[in-house]
Amino acid sequence: MQNTEEVRSALSDRIQALSESQTIAMAKKARELAAQGFDVINLSFGEPDFQTPQYIKDAAKKAIDDGFTFYTPVPGYPELRQEIVNKFKRDNNLDYKPENIVVSTGAKQSIANAVMCLVNPGDEVIIFSPYWVSYEEIVKLAEGISVPLMGSLENDFKVTAAQLEQAITSNTKLVMYSSPSNPTGAVWDEEELRAIAKVLEKHPQVYVIADEIYEYINFEGKHFSLACVDSIKDRVVTVNGFSKGYAMTGWRVGYMAAHKEIASACDKLQSQITSGTSSISQKAAVAALQGGKASSLEMTEAYRRRRNLVLDMMNDIEGFKTYLPTGAFYIFPDVSAYFGKSHEGKTIENSEDLSMFLLADAHVAAVGGEAFGASQCIRFSFAASDEKLTEAFRRIKSSLAKLQ
Repeated sequence: MQNTEEVRSALSDRIQALSESQTIAMAKKARELAAQGFDVINLSFGEPDFQTPQYIKDAAKKAIDDGFTFYTPVPGYPELRQEIVNKFKRDNNLDYKPENIVVSTGAKQSIANAVMCLVNPGDEVIIFSPYWVSYEEIVKLAEGISVPLMGSLENDFKVTAAQLEQAITSNTKLVMYSSPSNPTGAVWDEEELRAIAKVLEKHPQVYVIADEIYEYINFEGKHFSLACVDSIKDRVVTVNGFSKGYAMTGWRVGYMAAHKEIASACDKLQSQITSGTSSISQKAAVAALQGGKASSLEMTEAYRRRRNLVLDMMNDIEGFKTYLPTGAFYIFPDVSAYFGKSHEGKTIENSEDLSMFLLADAHVAAVGGEAFGASQCIRFSFAASDEKLTEAFRRIKSSLAKLQ
């Protein structure tokens, strides 16, 4: 029988180079601590704490009763793709056809499909930073070269058009960003994105993945899609889904809109990996889009209230540098004031150390900023009840006071 080291050495270089998702890893640690009997408040996971709206659940039950239990078309049911086309026209003023739409098992798969279909080994991929933890790892799988481009806290972590202009080289193939952003909650407005589009107009070899999964969780104004700029529309892959806006994380339905050739390539890739998304989930997604945005707007108002609550509590904690998140349900304070401080012989060297200290001492789970490309920060999710958030930051303040 082979031992563990022998089996590990047999694994591919590809998988050994890949990092585990730090958000999932921290959530796992929090569950393990909770299983030991500790009262852990988990602010590490990007998951709405709301139930999926009842009308969506009812559509899923009906789909089962109506016999939708067979394989689905790889790019999605025609009905769902048409509803997504309607959504883009209604919400984003974007004109697509069903042939431009590919439905996948979550927006993460949509992003991976697009990266794998666009990036060759050695291609440079500019990633607006701080970034969602999986972007860099997906680029790594495609054998591309990630080029993080850091936005400043003073600009709410938003990368500017001038920064992008300086970062593009002859090897740049792709730009990736999310708006509203995970982990910062930043939202690029129309003026900012049009300035970015002006830069991209000069570089026809550069494509863009615009991750809009948090589109409906926007506290300040109207969402603007980069693909609305006609001059670059054919080079923009717009990714969205149902997990955040409709509280459908477990249903695993995401989608992309792209030029027909890109969509066809992603269809081909997906046909060899997962084939079509769950039939029941797709029927639920049709109902979600047909039902409008009322439930999404109710959830967004709750997130706005929680954001304000968390900001008030954070601003009462010495050493946290904050800003105003204008979307999503995260805040990403600079916590570097605590680096170098100690408690019971343990020195805090970085945000990973601080997040582990908070888990062990305050029993509050958050994610260190290294995973998001910003080692001076920690990501806290405020997708939790007011009571849990209040208790979490009471504990955090008490624990941080122990660091000297």
